[in-house]
Amino acid sequence: MSKTKRYKLATLGCRTNQYESQAYADQLSSLGYKEAKEGESADICIVNTCTVTENADKKSLYQIRRLAKENRGSKLLVTGCLAEREKKKIEALDGVDFVIPNKDKETLLSNVITDDLPEFSIKRFEAHTRAFVKIQDGCNSYCSYCIIPFVRGRSRSKTLSQIVSEIQSLVENGYREVVLTGINIGDFDGNVSPPKRLSDLIYAIDDIKGLERIRISSIDPDEVDDDLIDAINSAKHTCGSMHLVLQAGSNLTLKKMNRKYTKKDFFYAANRLLVANPDFTFTTDVIVGFPGETEEDFLETMDVVQKVRFSKVHIFPYSDRPKTRASRMPDKIDSSLMTERKKRLLVHAQQTAQRLREEYVGKSMKVLLEGLDPKRDGYITGHTDNFLEVSIPKGGLRSNDIVNVKLISNEPDVLLGKICE
Repeated sequence: MSKTKRYKLATLGCRTNQYESQAYADQLSSLGYKEAKEGESADICIVNTCTVTENADKKSLYQIRRLAKENRGSKLLVTGCLAEREKKKIEALDGVDFVIPNKDKETLLSNVITDDLPEFSIKRFEAHTRAFVKIQDGCNSYCSYCIIPFVRGRSRSKTLSQIVSEIQSLVENGYREVVLTGINIGDFDGNVSPPKRLSDLIYAIDDIKGLERIRISSIDPDEVDDDLIDAINSAKHTCGSMHLVLQAGSNLTLKKMNRKYTKKDFFYAANRLLVANPDFTFTTDVIVGFPGETEEDFLETMDVVQKVRFSKVHIFPYSDRPKTRASRMPDKIDSSLMTERKKRLLVHAQQTAQRLREEYVGKSMKVLLEGLDPKRDGYITGHTDNFLEVSIPKGGLRSNDIVNVKLISNEPDVLLGKICE
């Protein structure tokens, strides 16, 4: 009998990378490969890198070196945004066999496998009850701090039929929730002329039998137009939450960042969704310590966080990226000040989110269960339609169940609940 071939995957960064790595895993599984367990060596290793920050660079390089050391004799393939930006540097690392640019990601495995490869798409999303579905790649925005348009290229979209087919396969494999994701999903055009819109896509997938939740990933407020709001409000399975990207609450900082909206535009987009659904919630991203950010600029960001009442704020200290305009800007912020502002904003955001959750104590809501609560023995966690995290006694419940839960208390990190009688 021939020995079963094995693979290892290391994925850094965004949900788009996570989607792509899942597609590699599905392709390899279709060809009879098994994922290597801890301590097992692999025949094929793939590192899908990130370069959005200096820390992402370090983590990516660590994973490359680790897999090369632990899997001597394997074929090591490196792709992703750091591989795009530092191709020669990564080619020179011991053990690296192939460095694949982002534009060739979908054919990556053809470098080491001569068989006909299965389609580059996903039928499952390992260790998740919600599946991230990539609908587009690339970005046309060129924010002053961001390297991604240089390494991902200009925006290009999948077709509606490709996306619908992929989601149908996921639903057939038991997935009840999908998250539409990409590098900049506001650029989605369906790869046709005249272009399709994100609203068209929502309507196209809303009738897929068995699909119960459609969630929208990261999007800029200027892309939240009337058509999208109508689709969110009128589709049967859209969720009452959105990752609406802020980055800064100061108009001066937003202009320096080359963002295409103002603070007023952000409030306008959020308020239009809240008018239609008062339970709508938002998560967001914020950069602290952008070049020239004053204390007044920072306090404006704090003010927006308090007024919008995000359920979660992802906070990133500014990271200098070569070739970007921001890297050439004066008045760089000292790292110790960035750290101090990050801590202040984190505490503020957590307190604001806790006050938001408090308003739901006593209510009953449906929760999609996802996995065991790592902080509470005997509990299982999940999310409501509007993306509030809830933990309940596990009992005989399983991941991927949707249950009606009464929310009974608000802990510092989560709502606690019990199954409705």
